[in-house]
Amino acid sequence: MLHKTVRSSDQGFIQALDGIERKTLVYGEKTLLVKFKFEKDRVLPLHKHPHEQTGYLVSGRIILIINNERHDIAPGDSWVIPGDIEHGVEVIEESVAIEVFSPVREDYLP
Repeated sequence: MLHKTVRSSDQGFIQALDGIERKTLVYGEKTLLVKFKFEKDRVLPLHKHPHEQTGYLVSGRIILIINNERHDIAPGDSWVIPGDIEHGVEVIEESVAIEVFSPVREDYLP
């Protein structure tokens, strides 16, 4: 696999759910990097998938629910969610998060 760099852009976001947008920033053979934008008072319903995900809250405030535990997440906080664990998000303030998925989520490929 050759290395890859990608310039930052506000273009290319897709609506994942009402008030929740995502953009795949870059991906390789084993990981995929995604930027999420959340509007205030939105909810990402509880769900699970086989991918491990690690995340970092860039701005805003969210409640991250992992395996029925609620976590108040502020800018600079980070998390890891193992594969096949139920999780979701309640958006308290307009927020931006960056997440890495492994293995690569085929459904997030551009």
